[in-house]
Amino acid sequence: MKIGIIGGAGYTAGELLRILLRHPHAEIEFVHSNSNAHRPLYEVHQDLIGETDFTFTDHISQAVDILFLCVGHGEAVKFLEKHTLGSHIKIIDLSQDHRIGKLDWVYGLPELNKPAIQQAHYVANPGCFATCIELSLLPLAKEHLLKGEIHISGTTGSTGAGQKPSDTTHFSWRSNNLSVYKAFEHQHLAEITQSIRQLQPNFQHDINFIPYRGSFSRGILASIYTKFEGTLAEAMQIYTDYYENEPFVILSLTNPDLKQVVNTNKCVLYLEKHKDKLLIISLIDNLTKGASGQAIQNMNILFGLEETTGLLLKPSAF
Repeated sequence: MKIGIIGGAGYTAGELLRILLRHPHAEIEFVHSNSNAHRPLYEVHQDLIGETDFTFTDHISQAVDILFLCVGHGEAVKFLEKHTLGSHIKIIDLSQDHRIGKLDWVYGLPELNKPAIQQAHYVANPGCFATCIELSLLPLAKEHLLKGEIHISGTTGSTGAGQKPSDTTHFSWRSNNLSVYKAFEHQHLAEITQSIRQLQPNFQHDINFIPYRGSFSRGILASIYTKFEGTLAEAMQIYTDYYENEPFVILSLTNPDLKQVVNTNKCVLYLEKHKDKLLIISLIDNLTKGASGQAIQNMNILFGLEETTGLLLKPSAF
């Protein structure tokens, strides 16, 4: 598969490159960046030093099988309006531009839409918080068991805010610090609700989401609770059945920690029952399963490969 990347200088593009360089069926044709044209990739993505001598380009080639859009939110739509691409080119958009209600685009959460992804031409890669939270709730939605409000607290690493520096990603501010942002109004709530209603159309309850900025670079830990009338054993069976054939979702029997998923395409889930409430803890790496790893998982599905190809990554752990 010949691959093109648009917006090659950001974190998601850097993660794509790190994984694709070792993907047995991937050949990188070009990495586009207007501001970095003709510079070696490793000057921007410094972890790639010694891995490749490839350079950025300001030209776009049509000689690709798939195009990854790693541009900022709002820029993917502009790019596609400006450029006419060959009908043979499949597209995976890692921005939020095509996730909500776009008829020609398939929402690219494999654990929800795998058959549709297999037939797709355009795939909208889910958001990082959305992926983490949706994977915690979809088994219940499938059984129409989301019968009350959902309460979520989630903490994300600084890379979730993108590569462009800001006041709240500055090291001196972020280090040894913790803060809430976009309480009840996070942009991923719309796609979370859309996915839940795909399985449970009558869902009308509030999703109360409080996101936190964490003092670490990558990863998401979300704790979710909602009313659940069954036992813990019944909940475990629901989740086991739903994810039986999903290689990247692991149901843990012990309370997990973030280092178990960082640098991997895994989502680790853990369940507890407290009186009439079910607690679900969900962990992913925001740059892999929450972005670039999931994009490659979608690419594998699009081209009929085993979806784990190139994605059997081990966490650092310490």
